[in-house]
Order: sequence, then C-alpha cells, then structure tokens
Amino acid sequence: MGKVLAAALVGIAAALAAERLLAFRNRLNATREVDPVALPNCHLIKGIETGSEDIDILPNGLAFISSGLKYPGLKSFAPDKPGEIFLMDLNEKKPKASELRISRGFDLGSFNPHGISTYIDKDDTVYLFVVNHPHQKSTVELFKFMEDDNSLVHLKTIRHDLLTSVNDVVAVGPDSFYATNDHYFSDFILMFLEMYLGLTWSNVVYYSPKEVKEVAAGFYSANGINISPDKKYIYIADILDHNVHVMEKHADWNLTHVKTLQLDTLADNLSVDPDTGDIWTGCHPNGMKLFYDDPDNPPASETVNEIQSEAWEPHFGQQLGSEQRRRKERTRAVLTIYYFFWNDQRTGRKVRTRYKF
Repeated sequence: MGKVLAAALVGIAAALAAERLLAFRNRLNATREVDPVALPNCHLIKGIETGSEDIDILPNGLAFISSGLKYPGLKSFAPDKPGEIFLMDLNEKKPKASELRISRGFDLGSFNPHGISTYIDKDDTVYLFVVNHPHQKSTVELFKFMEDDNSLVHLKTIRHDLLTSVNDVVAVGPDSFYATNDHYFSDFILMFLEMYLGLTWSNVVYYSPKEVKEVAAGFYSANGINISPDKKYIYIADILDHNVHVMEKHADWNLTHVKTLQLDTLADNLSVDPDTGDIWTGCHPNGMKLFYDDPDNPPASETVNEIQSEAWEPHFGQQLGSEQRRRKERTRAVLTIYYFFWNDQRTGRKVRTRYKF
C-alpha cells in the first residue's frame, strides 16, 4: 500500500512539474519565431556596443540612455565594466552618444543602471531617476542634469523595504515616482522558482518622502512603466503575461484598473508619444532565447504601437490624420534607436529586428 501511495505521489508531482514547465514555456513564448525584416534606417550607435536597457527623451530632443546592466540569468558582455548614462541629441542628423560625467561621491564602481525616468520641475530643472542594482540590491538614484557641462549631480540614494526588485520607474515629481518590482524575491534561485511556478506576486509601488505604499499587485512580472501625457493614466507592462495594463491615477496616488491590452509578445519597456499619446512597447517575441547565448540563433525583437484616442483611451486600428502620421514617423525613428540599444544589451551583437505597426 505504501509503495502504491508513494508511486501515486510521485506521479502527481511529475504531472504538476510538467504542467508548470509547459505554462512557463508558454509565458516565455518559447516556440515563437519571427522572420527578419530589413531596416534601412537603422544603424549602430558607436560607443554603446554592449547595449543599453532604457531610454527617456526630453521635449527638446535630448535622450538619456542607461547602459551596462548586469541582470541575473542573462549574460553580460562587459561584466567588469561599471554602468554608464549616455546622452544623445536626437535633433542631430547623425546623433552620437556621449557619456555623462557623474559628480564625485557617487559609487561608480557598483553602478548597475536599469530603468530610468526624467522629471522637469517648474523652474525647468531636469531630474533623472535611475534604477540601480549595486551588489544585486535595488535602489533608485536621483540626479540633477547640468546641461551646461553635460554632467549629472547625484542628489540622493533612495532605499525602502517595498523597493525589493525594482525594474523601472516613472517620475511624477522632483522626488516622487511609481516603481515596478519585477519579482517578489531578490535571490536568483527564488526568482526563477517564482517565474517557474507562475506566482503573481509582482507589484507597483508609489514612493514619496512622505509616503510609500503598494498601489497595484497581481502581476507575473511588472516591467516597463510610463504615464499618459495628461497625467491621468499609468501604463504597466507585464512581461510574462504578454500585456499592458492601463491604470487610472487618483489624487491620493492610488491606482485602479481600467483595461488590459493583450499582446502576443513579451512587453518590456514603454514609451509614450507626448503629442499623440501613442504607447510604444519594446518586446521580446521569444523570451526563452534571452537565457541562451547562441550566436546562430539570437533573440529577435519587435516594437508594438498601441494607438491612443484623444482621451488617451487605448485601442487599435485608429486612422491617423496627416499630422498624426508625421508625428508617428518621428516617434518611429526614435524607437528604432531605442529598441536596438535595448535588445543589444542581452545579445552583445547585431540582432534580427522586426517591427509591427
């Protein structure tokens, strides 16, 4: 009887493990393939060959780029080199990336930048928020941008018990922001088990000097985050659930769910066109390939454009007027640069890229 019971338990455990493995592969889109598409207007920006994770663009066309991320489970092609923040002027015909000097006193040796966000104050001061993972911990670094000499002045390091595994931030004030925690655990093995078991313990946190609180939860892995041009909605990408959540922002900074945009790809970073409200999503067609270093079969990439209405309500298939089309083309050019950097961080080489509009 004992042997029968043991065999039954082993069978049940094996069935559960197989079911979890299948679900895990589905969340990673492990079998999806895309065909390469030629992009004649896409070119490599020299100086960031090992890749970049995020970009944020000011209204005047200056773009901040985070580079040098070391992320658990993904190969780093510059493991001994500290992270950097680059600046590009997208108004130039051939924009070049230049490293921003960071003020003394900041620990550059452990700088490991992830998601970034900018905030322009009433006096036109530009603040840069940078997710940092020194020694595989999570902090948010606050800098002030000095345009006169292209430098960053470090103002403070933000730590909190609720900021456990920060992926991205969107600034909503000179010292306040929303942040995504892409995992509940920070230990790599526990992070993997969290993904494998399909636990929806990822969340979004609101931070200010006066209040820190969880404002949204129940995600497989909350990743990119951004805000609508009218500041009424927060957009959250759940990379393992293949969707983007639209959340209404309230006066008390709480968020309530409005709708979910379902995709057939792993949505990562989000950019929002300030003129049209269009959401641009950098995506992985096949997340499983990110964990392998196969030069003959590198990860592909794609961008998805989720078109907005005048009220910033997301929907697909809206007809654009001539001015909107021109704005869309300008945004497309920016996102070409953006997504090539972002994907190259995980491959270290030129990759196949597919665009979907």
